[in-house]
Amino acid sequence: AAVALGRKICGEGVYFEEPPKEGKINILAQRKGYLKINKGILDEVNDSGDLCIATIHGNRIVTAGEKLAGCRIIPLTIKKEKLDKILALISKPIIEVKSLKNKDAAIIATGSEVFKGRITDKFTPVIKEKLRFYDSRAIFEKIVPDDTQIIKESILEAKTKGAQLIIVTGGMSVDPDDKTPGGIKATGAEIVSYGSPVLPGSMILLAYLDEILIFGLPGCVMYNKTTAFDLLLPKVFTDEKISRKDITGLGYGGLCLNCDICVYPNCSFAKG
Repeated sequence: AAVALGRKICGEGVYFEEPPKEGKINILAQRKGYLKINKGILDEVNDSGDLCIATIHGNRIVTAGEKLAGCRIIPLTIKKEKLDKILALISKPIIEVKSLKNKDAAIIATGSEVFKGRITDKFTPVIKEKLRFYDSRAIFEKIVPDDTQIIKESILEAKTKGAQLIIVTGGMSVDPDDKTPGGIKATGAEIVSYGSPVLPGSMILLAYLDEILIFGLPGCVMYNKTTAFDLLLPKVFTDEKISRKDITGLGYGGLCLNCDICVYPNCSFAKG
């Protein structure tokens, strides 16, 4: 019975350990990827009363071999009719790990002081490190002043160079000198959201220029380990189209507690 359930529960990128031990199976990640859990079906199965499936939180990156869930049949024996009813509830896999797709990115650092060499660009190295985590790279890098037209032209240049993801750093506050939002908008890109209910990361901007995703990143991304940007990146590298609701839905659980020792994603941040 446990094996039959394991086969129904596990989707792509997921496997269960065999043989079951005392009617229990452990479910693990087959690869590094983005964990998705169908909570609706999970709740239905657990409501049956004869089966327990306990999972970790979804919507996070997991590594190969990481334990994702445990499944146990509660009674010592279960009738075939009851088991068949439970199996029928599982119309599609409950747990899957979506594969990550690397991308060629562009990083455009804005700021007149950085452009003039008065201060060092510390933002680009941070973004490149985050890209490496997803086995991706920057194929286009540029430092530009706080100028709407130049920012616009640089974004369009990055597009012609083949960038699949464009990241514009700095200049995202409401200060009149900050020109990044205007530069992104001037390209004709569709603004999905300017702002998010996440702290840190509330001033993030997300837009689409045709099919190319553009991020406008506030300075907090440079200083904080995990921000709204990090919460959205897994969707980017699994080719999920990000909607405004995806962003506004981050508010419940969207407050990072800035713990002395960060254990994200094993914490309450973004677990709404």
